[in-house]
Amino acid sequence: MRNIVLFTLFCSSLFAGGYKIPETSLNSVALSAANVAHAWGADAAYYNPANMVFMKNEAVVEANLMYIGLSDINYKAAGIDINSKRENFVVPTLHYVSQEISGARYGLSIVSPAGLSKRWQSAPAIYSAEEFTLQTVEINPSVALPIGDKIAVALGIRAIYSEGVVKRSPPGVSLDMNGDSIDIGYNLALSYKASPELEMALAYRSKVDLSVEGDVSLNTLKSNASVSIPVPALLNIAVAYTLPSKTTFEFVYERNFWSEYKELDFDFGQGLPDPAPIAKNWRDTDTFRFGITQKLEKLTLMGGLLIDESPTPNETLGFELPDSDSFSVSFGARYQVSEKINVGIGALYSVREDKKVSNGSLEGEFSNANALLISSALEYRF
Repeated sequence: MRNIVLFTLFCSSLFAGGYKIPETSLNSVALSAANVAHAWGADAAYYNPANMVFMKNEAVVEANLMYIGLSDINYKAAGIDINSKRENFVVPTLHYVSQEISGARYGLSIVSPAGLSKRWQSAPAIYSAEEFTLQTVEINPSVALPIGDKIAVALGIRAIYSEGVVKRSPPGVSLDMNGDSIDIGYNLALSYKASPELEMALAYRSKVDLSVEGDVSLNTLKSNASVSIPVPALLNIAVAYTLPSKTTFEFVYERNFWSEYKELDFDFGQGLPDPAPIAKNWRDTDTFRFGITQKLEKLTLMGGLLIDESPTPNETLGFELPDSDSFSVSFGARYQVSEKINVGIGALYSVREDKKVSNGSLEGEFSNANALLISSALEYRF
């Protein structure tokens, strides 16, 4: 089990929309994560566990494998033209929904909800972010109960294992830090089936403070160290409508409470001076997701659009996370191989705006911060 967890940690790094990773299944990739009100697969256990109540009374499990490709970000300033390393990852995830048990439905998701990996090889980037990596694995069990025929509620527990690596190389200094932690949060969901065609939902995921503790090396000196990094709370408000043609449209408004991330404050143990806190002062952001699903006899087609705001103010933008507003498009398909098995593939391409920065530390422009996600899945019902 430990080897599986470490493999997942190694593979699950991504910076996107801050450093959250909303796409953890085939449907979420194909629909730009507009799969909340009309969550109909095993990944309902993660995106809207209340919808498990309205699913067919059978167990369903989905194994998903996702490729993430991050472009090499370019930074230009007076006399400077450098690129970050190109990043490639493979991320496995798992979703499960049980049959009805004493009136309740149970779910389990194993995903990576947040992460980032940004590595630079040239000055001045290596002074603050030679490597800045955050990796997470979340185990999220949940239970859903009906309230009458049209309403369902759900509660889940978020157990997040995180691992972080920080490397900096300002002139004459070598700073390496690594650590890990296990932290707990919760999630809530409410589904309302107003009619067979109209579905509405609320889904809330609590903030989780990743309290990473480990070791630090400053030149030849060594000590223990700790730092806290928030995975922000988020609220999804979703509505979906299905036409007689079995075409479903879904809109999701997402509020990300990034304002909890005020500073990056490393605490070193005895023998090393604590570095000055790094101000972040991120702001809450809005995300808008649009999805369309077309069900045919054996084939299900999906597509999506995503508009995402960056939480990072110009004043605190740095090489470790050169984030900006983004626009994404996605598509995918599932094929029903048999009564119990379906397979599918989906892709999402995210384009980030070029970002000019002028904050005293940096005077230049970041560009080419794009991402490609390709997801494949096998779903089994029993």
